[in-house]
Amino acid sequence: MSVVLKTPAELEKMRASCRFAASVLDFIRPHVRAGVTTGELDQLCHAYIVEHGAYPAPLNYKGFPKSICTSVNEVVCHGVPGERRLAHGDIINIDITTILDGWFGDTSEMFTVGEVSDAAQTLIDHTREAMWLGIKEVAPGKTVGDIGAAISEFAKQHSYGVVEVFCGHGIGREMHMAPQIPHVGKRGSGVRLRPGMTFTIEPMLNQGTALCDLLADKWTAVTRDRKLSAQTEHTILVTDDGYEVLTMRASAWRPADARV
Repeated sequence: MSVVLKTPAELEKMRASCRFAASVLDFIRPHVRAGVTTGELDQLCHAYIVEHGAYPAPLNYKGFPKSICTSVNEVVCHGVPGERRLAHGDIINIDITTILDGWFGDTSEMFTVGEVSDAAQTLIDHTREAMWLGIKEVAPGKTVGDIGAAISEFAKQHSYGVVEVFCGHGIGREMHMAPQIPHVGKRGSGVRLRPGMTFTIEPMLNQGTALCDLLADKWTAVTRDRKLSAQTEHTILVTDDGYEVLTMRASAWRPADARV
């Protein structure tokens, strides 16, 4: 599958969908609290998305039954919302993908429920930092291997497992397009980046092993050792001189030298 470069007019459509996807994370933030179920979070997000004239891309995608993904504690990604009730000390990734005017926007964020352990908070902080190290590698002439190398080098310095079975992906008129964006890599290898490319960077770091198991629902991936996992995600545009974070929002963490 070849990489599709977006025109300026198409990029405006992408920006609108990505901004909207990011707004869903701000909307749901005050609802992430002890006692709420992941199914209730899904219902709230679904209503917000459709009320704003968009569509939740995960719903019915290859049979996925819900509108968002909710990945709690040991869940690496693709957690199916349901009866799981959040408790104090939990960490949760909420993954939002929206379709607006035919274009996709994709982003996710980590939330904490009450006070969490120092180790859990450090995992979240390091996952955000790892994502941004990958983002800052994005520029014309760089490669997808540069992105993965930056993420995996940092993560391994802190003794985290870097999940390899799931990766970032191109995005535009489809949710998953070329190129794939692995979160491990060799510098200078893989697809070379060009202006107009749009893709996600969404590393998953585990406290222990990088290995995952798939639960009986065939969607929910969990750490094999059942230790904590964290993930953050942005949709990125390759510009003429670097990158643009299409899903950036004012409340999101970013390093001091970030270009937003």
